[in-house]
Amino acid sequence: MDTLSLARFDRTLALPSGERLRLRPIRPDDESRLSELYDRSSRDTRYQRFFTVMRRLPADWARFLANVDYDRRFALVVEDLTAPSTSLIGVARYEPVEEGVAEVAFVVEDRWQGKGLGTLLVTELFRAATENGITRFRAWVLADNRRMLALFARHADVLERRLEQGVVELMLAPKDYRPRTVSTGQ
Repeated sequence: MDTLSLARFDRTLALPSGERLRLRPIRPDDESRLSELYDRSSRDTRYQRFFTVMRRLPADWARFLANVDYDRRFALVVEDLTAPSTSLIGVARYEPVEEGVAEVAFVVEDRWQGKGLGTLLVTELFRAATENGITRFRAWVLADNRRMLALFARHADVLERRLEQGVVELMLAPKDYRPRTVSTGQ
């Protein structure tokens, strides 16, 4: 994705409650902010995102997660513009898992959950992915993470669903995705 295309994902938003937020593509200098977001997240949120709870987000993980190519690997972040310093409050990402399929993952800081950030992130991430030719997604969600399962049900068609050892594996396609039709000129 070129710089001009990336710029469309950089914008300021206001929630109905008045909080001002910034949605933007992730940058390499977000490594420390990812670690800070992890540190502020509850044990449940950490577990729901990573399926494990670590004392700290390992530095090499933060480096990997903050450095994407904006094509095959892409991530969006949401910043709290009312915070005294740049503070990430949400992250959405996709990573390739097989040809034409990307894994998606989301996290929203606990105190910001239930305010519509999940909807914003899933919508914008699906839009970026489809622009990059990715139209099918794989997600692994803990079976008791009802909020994430409901979010996917609202914004994607579930093509496959499998439950194994408390984890739901989903194959998804965005609900609003329409394949381009090719005119044959006939």
